[in-house]
Amino acid sequence: MNSELNVIPQNVHRIHLIAVCGTGMGALACMLKAQGFEVSGSDHQVYPPISTLLKDNGIPVMEGFDASHISLDDDLVVVGNAVRSDNPEAVRMRELELPYCSMPQAINHFAGHVSGCAAKKSLVITGTHGKTTTSSLLAWILFCAGLDPTFIIGGILRNFDANFRTGGGPYMVLEGDEYDTAYFDKGPKFMHYDPAIAVVTSIEFDHADIFENEQAVHSAFEKFIQKLRADSILLAFDQDPVIRRLTPTSRCHVYPYGLDAASPWRLGSYHITPPWTSFEILRQNIVWAEFRTRMMGEHNLWNAVAAVAAAASLQIAVPDIAEALKTFDGVKRRQEIRGCKNGVTVMDDFAHHPTAVRETIRVVRPFYPEGRIIAVFEPRTNSSMRKVFQNDYPLSFDGADIVCIRKPPLLHKIPSEERFSSEQLVNDLSARGINARFFPDTDTIIAFLTAIAKPGDLILVMSNGGFDQIHQLLLTAL
Repeated sequence: MNSELNVIPQNVHRIHLIAVCGTGMGALACMLKAQGFEVSGSDHQVYPPISTLLKDNGIPVMEGFDASHISLDDDLVVVGNAVRSDNPEAVRMRELELPYCSMPQAINHFAGHVSGCAAKKSLVITGTHGKTTTSSLLAWILFCAGLDPTFIIGGILRNFDANFRTGGGPYMVLEGDEYDTAYFDKGPKFMHYDPAIAVVTSIEFDHADIFENEQAVHSAFEKFIQKLRADSILLAFDQDPVIRRLTPTSRCHVYPYGLDAASPWRLGSYHITPPWTSFEILRQNIVWAEFRTRMMGEHNLWNAVAAVAAAASLQIAVPDIAEALKTFDGVKRRQEIRGCKNGVTVMDDFAHHPTAVRETIRVVRPFYPEGRIIAVFEPRTNSSMRKVFQNDYPLSFDGADIVCIRKPPLLHKIPSEERFSSEQLVNDLSARGINARFFPDTDTIIAFLTAIAKPGDLILVMSNGGFDQIHQLLLTAL
């Protein structure tokens, strides 16, 4: 097969996914299984919640990567973006001349049509921060409005206990990732989608293993914005200077949202009465509706404004939107309470970028006014294990009473001259008057926390990985 064309054959029965345990790949695998395909996958370092999702959907996952996992029985191989060209399964796939494609190509082909014919209208949420929550909320609004949506999202929606759904309705909600597509396609995943409505929540430097610098990130989003069709709608966050710079030349309909008086959609007044936040949304400077949500923080209210504006563009009624906001249970690993033992609450959050860490600590404070905020951070992403954010992280923990920083677990994968230093971060935090400590591993963190935690404390664990199942181990130890 010509690898440049990546043509998906007509008669497909058996599909194998290499690196199946990524959130998007896991969702795709489950969706394909639900559509009646025979599905298998392979990956290494498998951990919940995706491993649980795959198991619950009856999808066998082979540990590690091995050429023997690929055979002539495979009608199609979907290659995850974490897979290198020298991966033994990718090598074997090419040797056997099997048809293969990337994840977004498979999504468009297998999920992007109604009853196999008419194309669904894609609603694509992009941005450095907030895209998972915004896309999840929009999918829930569509569902509550009876529009039977399809979605593939990079987080487990608690309302569905899944990050995918195959619906019969005309809309498909997609989390548009700026990360590269595959080893044979280094462009961003979101470039494969053709949105009827797009959202850009924020643009900051991230994915240092893919993007050389900040300008490269800006360029990727600029290409996405410029490719939108003239009849598409773009909802653009008005508080982001990069977004404001990139949107004026777009040929599509651009509707800013956020806080500016000139924006057609903006956040009005709000107040917090735990566990609820009540807020107004203004349309053309007039209070359009009032809502309630259990989501924490102003940044999530901005996410809500984006989702509501998208829903209103689809003519969804205010009562349906209000019911969805009130009943939205959030996304696993986004300020998720994992348990409470002896008065100590353990929260799990996906935060890893300096901005996300800062905002997460800031927004949980009003909900735990009586106790201490103990922040536990594992630098694990390809960006956070590099020193690109070494000088940014010290400014991200100001709202915490105690900070525990783990040594990055995969630091050996980063060239020595590029490595992030957890010890330096602790020194910098201490110099700013913050009670910070360095830990070489997870066990020592658990021992420390069980010794010092007291009723009323919130232990906020932040990592994009499994963190050695610290949440459950900690709850058991407490």
